[in-house]
Amino acid sequence: MGEKIVAGGFDLSDRQRYRRKLQQCLTGLGRLLAEKRFDRPKNMMGVEIELNLAGADGMPRMMNAEVLDRIASKDFQTELGMFNLEVNIAPHRLGGRVFDRLAEELRTGLGYAHRKAQEVDAGIVMIGILPTLTPQDLVSANLSEVDRYMLLNDQIVAARGEDFTLDIHGVERLTCTATSIVPEAACTSVQLHLQVTPARFAAVWNAAQAVAAVQIAVGANSPFLFGRELWRESRPPLFQQATDTRPPELQAQGVRPRTWFGERWVDSAYELFEENLRFFPALLPICDEEDPLRVLDDGGVPRLQELALHNGTVYRWNRPVYGLTDGVPHLRVENRVLPAGPTVTDVVANAAFYYGLVRSLAEEPRPVWKRLTFQEAEANFDTACRHGIDAELRWPRPGRSGGITAVPAVKLVRDELLPLAAAGLDAWGIEPADRDAYLGVIEERCRRRVNGASWQVDTYHRGLEAGLGREEALAVTTRRYAELMRRGEPVHAWPSGLGD
Repeated sequence: MGEKIVAGGFDLSDRQRYRRKLQQCLTGLGRLLAEKRFDRPKNMMGVEIELNLAGADGMPRMMNAEVLDRIASKDFQTELGMFNLEVNIAPHRLGGRVFDRLAEELRTGLGYAHRKAQEVDAGIVMIGILPTLTPQDLVSANLSEVDRYMLLNDQIVAARGEDFTLDIHGVERLTCTATSIVPEAACTSVQLHLQVTPARFAAVWNAAQAVAAVQIAVGANSPFLFGRELWRESRPPLFQQATDTRPPELQAQGVRPRTWFGERWVDSAYELFEENLRFFPALLPICDEEDPLRVLDDGGVPRLQELALHNGTVYRWNRPVYGLTDGVPHLRVENRVLPAGPTVTDVVANAAFYYGLVRSLAEEPRPVWKRLTFQEAEANFDTACRHGIDAELRWPRPGRSGGITAVPAVKLVRDELLPLAAAGLDAWGIEPADRDAYLGVIEERCRRRVNGASWQVDTYHRGLEAGLGREEALAVTTRRYAELMRRGEPVHAWPSGLGD
C-alpha cells in the first residue's frame, strides 16, 4: 500500500477492466515462474515497524504530519491513523552480526524520531495497541490525510454497506460500532520480510504459518482496547473486524474475511496470488498503463502493478509479495504476525527467532505441515492470541512416532523450537554471539513467563489495587511502559509495579 494513489470514484467499466488486468497479471506471474526468471537466493531480509505517537501523559497525539515534517527522512512514513508512523529499515543480508547492526540502526532511527516528536509534545511508543486509545480517537476525522487511506476507507465502507461491529470477548468483553476502518489503526505491528526463490516459497510460507502461534505466544503485546482487557494479543480479532467487508449475511454464508489466516497448506506462491483474485473483489480498481503480457513478449519484466495493489488489500498474516529490484523479479514472504515492541532488543530477538526457526522447519525432511493439520495451526493461532505466554499449543511429538499433543508454549519453545532456531541461524551464517544473545531473550521470556502483554496486565492490575480508576491505571501503565521502552532493557527484565 505504499504506492501513491489519487482519490476518485470508480464505475463499472473500471472494475471490469481491472479484473481483466488482474487476470493478465496472474498469467504473467505464471509465465515468469515457468521461465525461471526470478532472482537467485540472496538471503535478504527486511523489517518495517508501525509506531504510535503519545504525549508525556500517555495519551495519543494526532499529529503524524507535524512529526514527519520534523523527522524529514524517507525511512519514516505515514500510516492509517494520525497517531501512527511507520519506519522502514533497508534490506539486510542474513549473516554475520546482522542482528546487532539492525538493532543499532533501529535505536538510532527511533531515538532521532522520538527527539523530533518531543518538539511538538509527542513521543514514539512501540506497542501493539496503545492502551489509552478511546473510541473518540478512532474516528474518520483522525484518518491520515493521504489519498490512499481515504480511498481505501471509502471502498471498504461501501462494500460493507453498514457500520462495522467490534465484538471481542476476552477477559472482559468489548462491543461497539464504527463508521470507518480507522479502528484498524490501533493495530501496530512488526513486518518481517524474507526473500525466497519460487522453489523455496511454499516451504517457507507453510513453516511461517505453522509457527505464527508460537510467535504470538512469546511476543504478545496488545491486551487492551478502549479501556477493556481483552485477548493477550487483541490485534488479530480487531483487525479482522475493522476491515470486514462482509455484512452478517455474507459471514453466515462462509464468505472469507479480507483479514484471515488462510485455509490450507500450499505448494507454490502462485496458489496464494490466485486465491486472492478468486476470493476477494477489488477494492481499488486502479489500472496501470502497462500491458504485462506484451512486456513479457518483448523480453522484459512486468511490474504487475494491479496484482501488487490487490494483494495489498488482502490481509494475510503471512502475505506473498512480488517485487522488482533493478529490473529483476523476486518473491518475499511478509510475516505480519508480531505486534510492535516492547523494545528494540525484543523486536530483534523476535526477528532472530523467526528467521532461524523458519529456516530449520522449511528444511526438515518430515516438515511440520505434513504432521500438523492446517486447522490445528489455525486453532493454535487463536489460542495464542487469547492466552499469550500462558497458551497451550497442539504440536507434533518429536521423533518418527507421530501424533499431536498439547504442550505449554513456553515448554515447546525452550525444549524444541529454540534449538531449531539456533540451527537455522547457524545455517544463515549468523555469528554465535548474535545468535545466543537474541535467542537468549526468547528463552528468558519463556523461563520467567513474561512478555509485553503479561507485563502490561500486571502493571494495570497493580494500579487498580493501588486505588486508581480504570482510565488512570491504563495511563500510568502506558507512561511506565514508554519510560522502560526507552531505557532499552528487554521486557522480561522490566521491574514490576508502577515505578516512582
